[in-house]
Amino acid sequence: MSMFGLGTTNSLTMDKPHPSSLLDTGVQGAISRPFDRVDGPKKVSGAATYAAEYEFDNLAYGFLVSARIGAGKVVSIDADAVRSLPGVIDVVWDFKRFIRVAGQGGETKAPTQGVQEIAFSGEIIAIVVAESYEAARDAALQLPVTYEAGQGVFDLAVNRDEAYTPPDLVTPGHFAQGDVDKAMAEAPVSIDVTYTTPSQNSAAMEPHASTAVWEEDGSLTLYGAYQMPTSDASQLAKSLGLSAKKVRIVSRYIGGGFGSKLGIAPESVAAAIAAKQVGRPVKAVMARQQVFEATVRRSNTEQRLRLAANADGRLAAIGQESYVSNQPGEDYFEPVGIGTHMLYAGENRLISHLQIPVNYVLSGSMRAPGEAVGMIGLECAMDELAERLGMDPVALRKLNDASIDPEKGVPFSSRSLTAALDEGARRFGWKERPVARRDGEWLVGMGMASAVRGNMLMESSAKVEIHPDGSATVSSAMTDIGTGSYTILAQIASEILGIPVARITLELGDTNAPPAAGSGGSWGAGSSGSAVYLACEMLKDKLAKAMDVEADALTLKDGMAIGANRSVSIGELAGEGLEATGHIKPGKQEKETTQASFGAHFAEVGVNMVTGEIRVRRMLGVFAAGRVLNAKTARSQCLGGMTFGIGAALTEELYHDTRNGKLVNHDLAEYHVPVNADVPQLEVHFLQERDIHANPIHAKGIGELGISGAAAAVANAVYNATGVRVREFPITLDKLLAGLPDMK
Repeated sequence: MSMFGLGTTNSLTMDKPHPSSLLDTGVQGAISRPFDRVDGPKKVSGAATYAAEYEFDNLAYGFLVSARIGAGKVVSIDADAVRSLPGVIDVVWDFKRFIRVAGQGGETKAPTQGVQEIAFSGEIIAIVVAESYEAARDAALQLPVTYEAGQGVFDLAVNRDEAYTPPDLVTPGHFAQGDVDKAMAEAPVSIDVTYTTPSQNSAAMEPHASTAVWEEDGSLTLYGAYQMPTSDASQLAKSLGLSAKKVRIVSRYIGGGFGSKLGIAPESVAAAIAAKQVGRPVKAVMARQQVFEATVRRSNTEQRLRLAANADGRLAAIGQESYVSNQPGEDYFEPVGIGTHMLYAGENRLISHLQIPVNYVLSGSMRAPGEAVGMIGLECAMDELAERLGMDPVALRKLNDASIDPEKGVPFSSRSLTAALDEGARRFGWKERPVARRDGEWLVGMGMASAVRGNMLMESSAKVEIHPDGSATVSSAMTDIGTGSYTILAQIASEILGIPVARITLELGDTNAPPAAGSGGSWGAGSSGSAVYLACEMLKDKLAKAMDVEADALTLKDGMAIGANRSVSIGELAGEGLEATGHIKPGKQEKETTQASFGAHFAEVGVNMVTGEIRVRRMLGVFAAGRVLNAKTARSQCLGGMTFGIGAALTEELYHDTRNGKLVNHDLAEYHVPVNADVPQLEVHFLQERDIHANPIHAKGIGELGISGAAAAVANAVYNATGVRVREFPITLDKLLAGLPDMK
C-alpha cells in the first residue's frame, strides 16, 4: 500500500457485491457507445509523442551492445578501440547494475542484474553513446569484446530430466484432485494426446525505447515505453539503488506491448547509467533484433492432455501436464493450465507444470499468458474426444459447462459460456457443418472452441478535477497501449458527471499522477475505470451538496446540473474548482467468487489440396465480459485477439539454435505474424452481461479473451477439412501435405 498513500479519497475494497452502478443511472449516454478514440487525431497527425520521440537539449544517442555467445563470461571490453570514432562520446558498461533480463508484470523487485556472466545469446552487456544514432550503432558493431565460453543448455531435450515444479504464481505449479489415472482406466471413452507449441514473440510495432534525463536534484525522469509505470518506476529505482521517490516514468503513448513492456527492459537501466556517466540526456532505442533477443518470449510448451468421459460425454477426468521453459533461477512459468482449472466440470483433475532450465531469452508474460497456448491443447483435445464419442463439439462443451467452480466450489461471478456457444453456433451456421467439402482444389472445413480468461482487479487510483469553465481532467498513472484507455476513462467520467467527452482531458502514463496498476492482464479497464468511477461518485456528491439536493435527486447532463426545479451549469457549481481521488483494491469478492470472461470461437478454413496452403475464410467470436464500456474499442480488442490466434495456429514460431540458443528468426521478416492477406473479415459479437462482483462498473477484462481458444478453432477447422490432425504448432503446410488426398 505504500505506493497508494492518497490522503482523502473515495476508496473501495471489493469485499461485497456492488449491485448498483452510476453507469446505469447516468443520462449522458456516453457508456457502451462506439466512441472514436479521443487520442486518435493526435496519433494520425503525429502529435502523440512516443518514447523514442522526445527531444531534449544536448541529447545523446545510445546503441546497445549484445552478447555474441550463449553462455560464459565477458572477459574484457576494449572501449578505447571505438572512443576515437567520429561522434562517439563514451562506451558505458556496468557489470553489476546492468539488468540481465526484463522485469515481469506486477513485480516491484528489481529484475535480475549482473551481465558479466552471460546467460543467453543477445544479452545486453554495454551501451555506446554518440552524437547520433548512426554513429552509436556503427561503434557498437565494431566494439571488441573478449569472451570466455561456458557450458549452456540450448536443447530442451538435453535438460528435460532437470525439469522441476515451479512455485505457485498466478496459477498453481501443480494441482491434483481425485484420481485421473483411475478415471482414465475406468472410462468407456478417453483421449491421451500430446500437443506442442513453440516459443513466440510479442512483436509489438513499437520497439522498446527509453530516454533518460537526470534532474538537478539527483532524481531521474525516464521517458519509456512501459505498460505499468507505477511498478516499473519501483523496479527501476531498485535496479539503480535509488529511492522510489527519485524516479519518475513518463509513458503517455505506447505502440503495443502485449506483455513485453510490463516490466523494465535492459535499455532503461542502460540509458539511465549512461546518462549519469556522460552528464547528458541519453536516448536508447532497441533494434528490432534486440527486441526479439533481449526482452521476453512466450515459452514453448509440451502438453499432455488426458480426458476421460462417460458414454454420454460427461467428463470424469481432465489432465493437462505441461513442460515449459525458462532461464535457470527464474520463477515465472507459462501458466498453461490456468484456463483449464475453471472451464469444464470433471471431478478428477490433474493440472501440472514442469519447468526446464535453458539458456534462452527470458520466458515471460505474452498476451493471454497461459490461455493462449493452454487452450490450444485443451480445445483440440475436446474436439478429439467429441469425435471419439460421435458427438457434436458444441454439444460436448455445453454438457460439461460448470455451474460452480469445479475445484474451489464457489460460484462464478457471472458465466455465459453456454449462451456464447449457442449464439455463435446460430450466427455461424454451425448446424450445416459438413464433415468436409470441396471447392475446386480447396478442402473446406469448420471448427470451433470455447474461450475463457480469468478476470483480475488490481489496486489503482485516479484523480478527477472539475474546472470553473465546466471542463474536467482525469489523471492517473494508468497507460494506454492501444487498447483505448484514454477513451473509456473519459466515457466513464462523462456518464457520471454529465460533462461531454469532448470537454474531458486525460493525463495518463505519468508516475507524478496517482498510482495505478497500468495495462496488463486485461485488468486495466476494470481497475482504473473503477478508480475514475469512485472519484466521479465523490464529485457528484460534492455537486449535489453545492446544489443543496440529494445526490440521487441530481441529474447531470451536457454540462448542466438539474435538481430542485432549477438548472445550473456544472462549472458554476464547481466554483473555483472541485477535485476528488478514487481508489479501488481487490477484496473478499475475488475469493468468494471465481471471476472470468467467457466466449466461443468459430472458424472456416480452406486447405489447398495441391500446396497445403491454409486460408482462414471466415471467423466469428461471441464474448461475454460484463459491461462493454465502448463497443468500438472492445470489438477492436477482440479482433486483435482473434488475429493473434490465427498467427499462433498457422505462422508464429521462434527458432532456437540448439548449438548456442540464439534466435534464428529475430526480426519481422522471418518471424511471421499474420498480415492483411492472412486475416478475413472477422465478426465479433457481445452478449449483454453485468458482473456486480467484479467492480462498481460491472465490467470484466476483454483484451485477452479474444485470443483464448482462437487458435484451436482454426486448428479444428483444418482437421475438419482434411482429416489430418496436427498436434505440433504452428500448422504449416509441410505437416499437412503427406496426409492430403490426391486431386481427382
